[in-house]
Amino acid sequence: MFESAEIGHKIGKQAYKQALPELREALLQAQIELVQRKKTSVLLLISGQDGAGKGETINLLYEWMDPRFISTMAFSEPSEEERDRPPMWRYWRTLPPKGRMGVFAGSWYSDPMRDRIEGRLPVKALDARAEQINRFEAMLVNEGALLLKFWLHLTKAAQRKRLKALEADPHTAWRVTQWNWDRLKSFDVAQETAGHMLRITNTPWAPWAVVEASDDRYRELTVGRILLDALRSKLDSAEQAQTPVAPALPLLRVNVDKRNLLTELDLSLALGARAYQRELARWQGRLAELARDPRFKDHAVVCAFEGADAAGKGGATRRICAALDARQYQVIPVAAPTEEERVQPHLWRFWRHVPRRGQITIFDRTWYGRVLVERVEGYCAPDDWLRAYTEINDFEHELTEAGVIVVKFWLQTSREEQLERFRAREQVAHKRFKITEDDWRNRDKWDAYQQAVCDMVDRTSTGEAPWTLVESNDKPFARVKILRTLCERLEAALAAPPRRPLADKPPAAAKKKARAG
Repeated sequence: MFESAEIGHKIGKQAYKQALPELREALLQAQIELVQRKKTSVLLLISGQDGAGKGETINLLYEWMDPRFISTMAFSEPSEEERDRPPMWRYWRTLPPKGRMGVFAGSWYSDPMRDRIEGRLPVKALDARAEQINRFEAMLVNEGALLLKFWLHLTKAAQRKRLKALEADPHTAWRVTQWNWDRLKSFDVAQETAGHMLRITNTPWAPWAVVEASDDRYRELTVGRILLDALRSKLDSAEQAQTPVAPALPLLRVNVDKRNLLTELDLSLALGARAYQRELARWQGRLAELARDPRFKDHAVVCAFEGADAAGKGGATRRICAALDARQYQVIPVAAPTEEERVQPHLWRFWRHVPRRGQITIFDRTWYGRVLVERVEGYCAPDDWLRAYTEINDFEHELTEAGVIVVKFWLQTSREEQLERFRAREQVAHKRFKITEDDWRNRDKWDAYQQAVCDMVDRTSTGEAPWTLVESNDKPFARVKILRTLCERLEAALAAPPRRPLADKPPAAAKKKARAG
């Protein structure tokens, strides 16, 4: 992986001076087009050995280009707020919007590589994490991002020489600490880990550029030209972004007998008034107890509501909230994406609302809009909503791995019951705002939406984040079923042994030493 970056590349001072003005002008022009057209976002991952010039490279990009449209994200140890959420959360929320460039000094590669180097992560776990990263990066590229990954490479001898030079200069001596010298001792392990990680994450849609960093001028011109070539290629290409995978096949389904998940629901299920009041009090009381259980501090809840129009999502949400401390939850209503949200990946507006441990977030409409309304109404291409199933499963897996309890409800009414509720809303002053022309228009696509729901459940109902289908012709029955399901999921999660991330497992050497002792 590093052979071409160890042959001693060099650029003379005069050649550097001659090449730099043209490069800077072209980079600035490309950046202006990027800002004006907002065609893509640019993510630059600057990685490499200590002393390889990562900071100097980032500073040069600010000098060569307009710094108003560049943001640098530096990541070290996660904060308390970040530790309370999935590991990827701090990267999700810092993604640059279209038209801007984000430079990542440290990235989603840093933690797994460090854990492997320090012996806390088995190679199989590293490979699994790399596969998750590949899918995440494919999603970013599919959403239109330009992702460039640079590895600034030094040999062991070159790194030692660079650290000594930095330490000898009074202006840079502060940058070299004992930690850097200690890291040099593990150079061979780090080199092996980096090579392995780069090989299995070197994808066609997000390849690594390995740049020899022993000569500053060579490093600077190489990074600048790679960035320029990639920008120009992206800006000059056709407007339609190319998916990094083969075009998706349509869903393979034939419904011979006209039966499906939704037609088989018993929508006659109902609760009488007395039974409803009794069951409502029982499950609201149980939910209040579970939310105050000391074990809940190690968890969070994401409650996702989808359903037919007028199926009762709002009423069910109010019954959940009535059992909780208002400081413990937030309700996120989801409508059409805003201008800010349209220049980000489709999951971005949900990522940023992931709750901290001990908190509950209720989504009224969710990330499943891509495979429901966007699919049926033609707001996105088939390739986009077909790949969204995998992206959604990955997102929910990240949540559950971090201790988030994902509870998903689809509320189903009959077409006749929906019509009655629509008409009733038109007659009640304080409910008229709930009925719109879109609601009436969507009824004409009832069958298409029902098929989309069945496909959604089949492809995203997992063992860790299953769908609950709720018979909602009778609102009291639906509300109690939702409360009961939420409590049962919470009880099961609190009773389960705590998850221990693979990175927390003791390294093999430590286990051997413990056995010897």
